[in-house]
Amino acid sequence: MASDVIETFRWTPAHVAAIGRGAGAAPLIGAVAPVLPGIDIWDHWPVTDRAGRTLAFPGGPLVIALTAPVLPDPDDRHAIARLRLLQAGPDGWRDFGHLLPDTLNPGSREWAGTAVLEADGQTLSLYYTAAGRRGEAVTSFAQRLLLTQGRLVMDERSAQVTGWTEPVEIVVPDDVTYQADMAGGGAVGAIKAFRDPFPIIDPATGIEHVLFTASLAGSPSAWNGLIGMARRDKAGWTLLPPLVDADGLNNELERPHIVRHDGRMLLFWSTQAKVFADGGPRGPTGLYGLVADSLYGPWRPLNGTGLVLANPVEAPFQAYSWLVLDDLSVWSFADLLGLAEAPGSVTETRAAFGGTPAPVLHLEVDGDSVRVTA
Repeated sequence: MASDVIETFRWTPAHVAAIGRGAGAAPLIGAVAPVLPGIDIWDHWPVTDRAGRTLAFPGGPLVIALTAPVLPDPDDRHAIARLRLLQAGPDGWRDFGHLLPDTLNPGSREWAGTAVLEADGQTLSLYYTAAGRRGEAVTSFAQRLLLTQGRLVMDERSAQVTGWTEPVEIVVPDDVTYQADMAGGGAVGAIKAFRDPFPIIDPATGIEHVLFTASLAGSPSAWNGLIGMARRDKAGWTLLPPLVDADGLNNELERPHIVRHDGRMLLFWSTQAKVFADGGPRGPTGLYGLVADSLYGPWRPLNGTGLVLANPVEAPFQAYSWLVLDDLSVWSFADLLGLAEAPGSVTETRAAFGGTPAPVLHLEVDGDSVRVTA
């Protein structure tokens, strides 16, 4: 039986310094068209079963996405984000509107998570992030990991989820390992984290765990990113030591998720070049990952450094928020297209922002090595 002691992986400057220029480069993205005119879409994920397998529905997979009306400054979308229910079909995308009722979320906006359809084929378990506080006069950066359930109802023309339960907070940061103050200065890329819940059943024990993006409490570094984990038992949820510690290296290990492949576990996260520590090696904006034989480790960096795929050197901002599915396909969204340097104005940012799903990529795995294919 696997060990019940978590072996936290330390992601270090030495790993990042070994990344070669242009390593893991994804293909350039050309012109993209919005799937919902007037609506920006970024982080998005399919409805899965408890084993993490993308579920097939008549008309295509059901997809949940972070969305907002198109704003002059795309960065402002994070302050009004809502979850939306969509379907990705062979003839295009179908829009079923906001996933949650307007008054259900205890936060001021809804951030990323995971959706699991239970074995009864009707109960949808939504793990998501509530950001801010409902009714707040000034946008705050409080983040809570929530779980709510509703009943999925579909017919040939529509899909909706009804009867949502009151969202329940899964775990709270202890301010011993997991930092509780999430302001971090308030700038994009600088705020601290307790978000992005991803449930995973440990195949060795059958026990449910949840991964999340977090920040190390008490760190002297402004770059103190973690991938945290909690375990559910009969008494409820318990915080565990982190799976990944990037203290002193990187501020945000976003949207962590695990894919089971050939009897092993592949752990992935996204991060951006701008959130690596000043004065140290800076990795590209990309998808990073580890591999292990069991959930609790020990974990090893894929490709020796952790880098799985990156935006190309000539377009370093073109995509973000990669999600690897059970078939090793990779979803992301089109971010700032066609820019070799950071935009110099809001107008330039808006003109370059894709705000729609990016072309799907695929991974090939060979031992502890992974490469991206178009």
